[in-house]
Amino acid sequence: MVARPRASPDVPVDVQVSDEPISEISDYAEQQVRSVFRFAHEPVLYARVRVSRHRDPAASPRATAQANLDVNGRLVRAQVSAPTSEEAIDRLQERLQRSLERVARHWQARRGRTTSAQPHEWRHGDESAHRPPYFPRPVDEREVIRHKTFALARCGVDEAEFDMDVMDYDFHLFTELGTEQDSVLYRTPSGYRLAQIDPDPDHLAEHAVPVTVSERRAPVLSTAEAAERLGAMDLPFLFFLDGERGRGALLYHRYDGHYGLITPSD
Repeated sequence: MVARPRASPDVPVDVQVSDEPISEISDYAEQQVRSVFRFAHEPVLYARVRVSRHRDPAASPRATAQANLDVNGRLVRAQVSAPTSEEAIDRLQERLQRSLERVARHWQARRGRTTSAQPHEWRHGDESAHRPPYFPRPVDEREVIRHKTFALARCGVDEAEFDMDVMDYDFHLFTELGTEQDSVLYRTPSGYRLAQIDPDPDHLAEHAVPVTVSERRAPVLSTAEAAERLGAMDLPFLFFLDGERGRGALLYHRYDGHYGLITPSD
């Protein structure tokens, strides 16, 4: 039995709602997100929730809900979509609970309190069933509207998979510990796959997560060239070697149909 910290009613929950009756949806989102705090292994210090709907009535599903929790310094994130905002919030609650429970099991295992934590718990199709699809914006209207730069984690595949899971990402850019290469781990219908600047599967750090390694070298591109290539391909993201920075970079489709760019800061 794990002693859970008591959830404080004073934890700030910042709720942002667009294209909805704000007070009703905001109250429901705060209530549902607060209900998962008790599953955290350490105190939740802050939560931010965003609920939005596509203005296009033809878009399906129409509602997206996203949450970011600060669990005593560790960020736990979830994002889902559904036909209605209420259903999206309910699914968000379920996903946040699963993520918090996994973080708690991981924390216990690292402290030596249990050996029951499994390094690979994702079952094909389970976690991605309600991923928000990106809006089908025409290629000539797409822009890189968000550029995130941060120091890449230097870790093995197992830790990358764990971080990707609790952050509710479909891909994770990091520096692989054994090969010292910028790499991206991502989900496919058949399991996890790893892409690297120069594939070197024989020298990966020891790992337990089953993963296949792409044999393709990352293309050398500028951001503009990467955007042009991604626009011509039916893919959720493009991993490439940034010709200007000499580091791995990742361009991805945002839910609004535009692009986001991730690059290392070091």
